[in-house]
Amino acid sequence: MAITPDSKDWTWVLSEPCPECGFDPAGLDPREVPGLVRQSVPRWQLALDRGDAHERPDEQTWSVVEYACHVRDVFTVFSERVALMLTQDDPVFENWDQDATALEQDYASQDAATVAPRLAATAELAAASFESVPDDAWERTGRRSNGSSFTVATLAQYFWHDVEHHLHDVRADQ
Repeated sequence: MAITPDSKDWTWVLSEPCPECGFDPAGLDPREVPGLVRQSVPRWQLALDRGDAHERPDEQTWSVVEYACHVRDVFTVFSERVALMLTQDDPVFENWDQDATALEQDYASQDAATVAPRLAATAELAAASFESVPDDAWERTGRRSNGSSFTVATLAQYFWHDVEHHLHDVRADQ
């Protein structure tokens, strides 16, 4: 069964704490993101190893496997966005419909044992992307197709909230 698409604009998490997962943008130095990404991998792997990783807790919530597939793709998309921001002046990001991707790639039927190493590989790609940002490039800008503007620093915060929020969703909080 398809999940109702999330149509919320989550950019508000850049200015106030998330009441669901506790993320607070004021407490995150974007230079910490590579380490946080790498630290998230074992948490995802433990969640994917659970016996219920393929089960949706309810009809409107993804399973651990589906969330992990989404985060795997988030790692790739944001790596690409960082590269654009470092090589182009104020690029406009290609629209990414995460819900369409979930259906097209059939996240629900993917194998947890296959998802885990791919998530780890794309996590390393994302960590290396943010790690490669020179000190003088954190204020470079880029925009989503809806007009939301980011600096590399706020993109890192926005990105990390997505990962942290989904770790919360799958009960892999620390």
